[in-house]
Amino acid sequence: MTIHLYTSTDEKEGMAPTSFANELMRKGIHLTSIIIILVYALFGKQASQLLLIVYLVLILGIEHLRLDRGIRLPILHVLLRRKELSGIGSHVYFTLGALVAVSVFSKNVAFAAILMTTFGDMSAALIGKRYGKKRIFANDKSLEGCVAEFGVNLLIALPLIGNPAISLFMAFVATYVETTFIKIDDNLAIPVFSGAFAQSALLLLPYL
Repeated sequence: MTIHLYTSTDEKEGMAPTSFANELMRKGIHLTSIIIILVYALFGKQASQLLLIVYLVLILGIEHLRLDRGIRLPILHVLLRRKELSGIGSHVYFTLGALVAVSVFSKNVAFAAILMTTFGDMSAALIGKRYGKKRIFANDKSLEGCVAEFGVNLLIALPLIGNPAISLFMAFVATYVETTFIKIDDNLAIPVFSGAFAQSALLLLPYL
């Protein structure tokens, strides 16, 4: 599982400016999402679904304590964006997105969607923070971060999806969602949209 709580945006997204080292440390937490992939690969879909459901129940319980009971959790509290201090954390949305991907899409599409949500977003945040100069759209995302994310997404999709055109399409959708979605949490939107478009394209491919 992953506590996927930060993006490459800054105060416009409700978080204080952070150093590259701090961003790198937080993004390192995302690597735990590989557990989902390993459980699915080793033990099957139902095992990964069970893992995600148990984890979802656990973090929703924690969110209840934090939001409804006002209990300040030391480690989690410092990882949250300002806007998440009074709302659901992004790790909840990521878990829901991963659960949708695992439950609805084929194995390789689900793997690609989850890995794009983790590593694509990570590359956008880290490259954007370190090298980003040209800002695009109104959400302060950088062109450099978007290019890095697209490249990583494509590298993820190609070996898993196989078809170059569909891989390119899936990588573009994931990058577009992460770059342009502001009000909808991209931790939920990326796996749902990228997976849905890729799965639909694969289903339609024999008829084209």
